[in-house]
Amino acid sequence: MREFVARFRPFFVFAALFSLVINVLMLVPALFMLQVYDRVITSRSAETLVMLAVVTLAALFFSSYLDMIRSRLLSGASVALEKLLGPRVLGDMVRRGILPGARDSLFGLRDVGALRAFLTGAGIVALFDAPWVPIYIVVIFLFHPLLGGLALIAALVLLVIAWLNEKMSRKPLEAMQLEARRAGRFADQSIANAEAAGALGMIENLTHGWEKLSRRGLKHQLEANRAASSLSSLSKFLRQFLQSAILALGAWLVIEQQATSGVMIAAAILLGRTLAPVEQAIAGWKSLVDARAAYVRLDRALAAEPAPVQTELPEPKGELALERVVFGFRGQDRPIIKGVSFELAPGQALAIVGPSAAGKSTLARLIVGVWPPSLGVVRLDGADISSWPRERLGPHIGYLPQTVELFAGTVSENIARMGKIDSEAVIRAAQRANAHEMILRLPQGYDTPIGEGGSFLSAGQRQRVALARALYGNPKLVVLDEPNSNLDNEGEAALAEAVRHLKQDGVTVIVVTHRTTLLTVADKVMLLRDGVIEKLGTLAEIFGPMRPRSPEAPATILSGSVAAKG
Repeated sequence: MREFVARFRPFFVFAALFSLVINVLMLVPALFMLQVYDRVITSRSAETLVMLAVVTLAALFFSSYLDMIRSRLLSGASVALEKLLGPRVLGDMVRRGILPGARDSLFGLRDVGALRAFLTGAGIVALFDAPWVPIYIVVIFLFHPLLGGLALIAALVLLVIAWLNEKMSRKPLEAMQLEARRAGRFADQSIANAEAAGALGMIENLTHGWEKLSRRGLKHQLEANRAASSLSSLSKFLRQFLQSAILALGAWLVIEQQATSGVMIAAAILLGRTLAPVEQAIAGWKSLVDARAAYVRLDRALAAEPAPVQTELPEPKGELALERVVFGFRGQDRPIIKGVSFELAPGQALAIVGPSAAGKSTLARLIVGVWPPSLGVVRLDGADISSWPRERLGPHIGYLPQTVELFAGTVSENIARMGKIDSEAVIRAAQRANAHEMILRLPQGYDTPIGEGGSFLSAGQRQRVALARALYGNPKLVVLDEPNSNLDNEGEAALAEAVRHLKQDGVTVIVVTHRTTLLTVADKVMLLRDGVIEKLGTLAEIFGPMRPRSPEAPATILSGSVAAKG
């Protein structure tokens, strides 16, 4: 974040310069009242009054103009902040959103919004005006030491209130933010699983669950608001009382002939200007706490970004090797993947089978580099797959996750990975996935909007579009996790044919499956159980001769054995 602050330094420097001029010009009303009471009234000079009024009006107009320019400058800084931080933070959110247990990063854009709101709010203006508090007090001291002493006491009292506000409200506000994030995540998950929630009658239970989380945040919010509102009201009372007190003190000095009536009025005006930044800071303390916490979180997230790779590796050929790969979630005693090692040459296909919870999907994520292994290394063409920048490696990787994830847009946009659409490449990918005819039967063909998450398509259609996306471009390594879970017999046959063509093109293919249909096109079969390779070899070596089955019923693999239904 220091790099971004350095870029915005010119904004803040000019805003500070404008604040300097604005605060100098804000002395003019006090000096105007001083001259009117001490010179104009006593001399009865209308010309002097007119001249003072014209000068004061010009000064106030110029001060208002500079204040407008300062506001626009800070608004421009907030827009520039969003343009610079937004893409990087969103990229960090996507990268971290892949990893388990890294859900706080999903609120990165909200942190950017908090900083943007602070730059356009009154809190930052109060920070620019705060350095002028001592200068106004010095001016009041020049009027009379007693008046200056009262102004100094008033400023110190409000500063103590601001300090108390920080001590009493910071922890509740931070706790409120944490609980609000938890409630927000719960709400997002509830909406994402709305179909199951509605079908199973879980909506009321989910609302109660959200309500519990929300109440925790509201409790901390009420605690912070009670402290902040009490101190804010106290600061307003003290400001009004002290302004009345300085008028009373000034009147007493006038009676004692130690000051003039102009000094009395000017001191009261300057005291109000002296206390205004502190009072504004107290009133807007929540935005300041939010912005500070957002700055710390963004600084931590951006500092953890991987260093850019300087040396570009050549285009991969698809040679894959896993060397004693181990993976486990933080906080769990037993790893999910335990020392997996194997090699695949370009053009070979591997089918990974095994019972549920054997670690097949986890191994697929490790192979494509979505999750980093806890120990060991995944190598593509001899290089650690984590050393490849994802933007350069992505076009050479095809990945179909077990849970199909499509984006709001057209079929073409999803196949083209939401990038620039190359029509020939899109159609070629659909043809390689044997989805071309299916897509042509859609209402608008490749230009058919699929809705958020592909909601306008059936489960089988979504899976075939996602398969075409995996085959878009010229991938050298294709990993398919349960690619036929939603396919009918025709779709399964088309998928098997697609795998054969990929092998002929020299593409390394890995298929995670519970069915035996794709095993016949695989060069090797891996039986994974409890995160350990139990068997690795050809289909005949693993399962022996396979019985013929009816084409109407797909074969499934249960607990490491082949069961042909029908």
